[in-house]
Amino acid sequence: MTVFVDEGVGRRFVPYAEGLALQSRLHDEVAAGVSPPTVVLLEHEPVYTAGKRTEPSERPVDGTPVIDVDRGGKITWHGPGQLVGYPIVRLPDPIDVVAYVRSLEALLLDVVGAFGIDAHRVEGRSGIWVTEGARESKLGAIGIRVAQGVTTHGFALNCSNSLAAYDAIVACGIRDAGVTTMSAVIGRRVEPVDVVGEVRARFVQPGAARELAGVVR
Repeated sequence: MTVFVDEGVGRRFVPYAEGLALQSRLHDEVAAGVSPPTVVLLEHEPVYTAGKRTEPSERPVDGTPVIDVDRGGKITWHGPGQLVGYPIVRLPDPIDVVAYVRSLEALLLDVVGAFGIDAHRVEGRSGIWVTEGARESKLGAIGIRVAQGVTTHGFALNCSNSLAAYDAIVACGIRDAGVTTMSAVIGRRVEPVDVVGEVRARFVQPGAARELAGVVR
């Protein structure tokens, strides 16, 4: 059984340090077998975070603070209007990180599909994407860490957030693509709180993709 922790989506913005501390505590509890698989859903206060592969040239050049984190991937932004999900789950042996990322992508594709958005994967790049004119634009990003067989970090789905913050970075280290939101794609405002129900439903529906490669039941 999956436990969901809603940290005030639509009502408060969680400081990034608070989100990290919550993940750390839940990770230790799940790793020790004293807590069930847990999915944290929240909106962060505005923040740039940089994964372990971030290059100096991809960071802001104006001195804007960046929090270095232990997940995979590169630099990104979190903030109001973006739904962030942190699944804290034990992966089955043998651990297949790629399969886990693919299952998160499948879940997000289902979620945005419920809003009439025809998103897709892009070969060689994580996350979910839509085609805008002649280029691909990222709609949902994924960055994870696995320690003791248990995941932290997760996904960020752009719902109604401003895209201005992305102008200061090379988001996810990708220079030849854009970034967009659900609201921009469908032409009406979609808030993170509007999406929470679809995310929760897909974590508990049957099917390998929706069960994160068999780890969430």
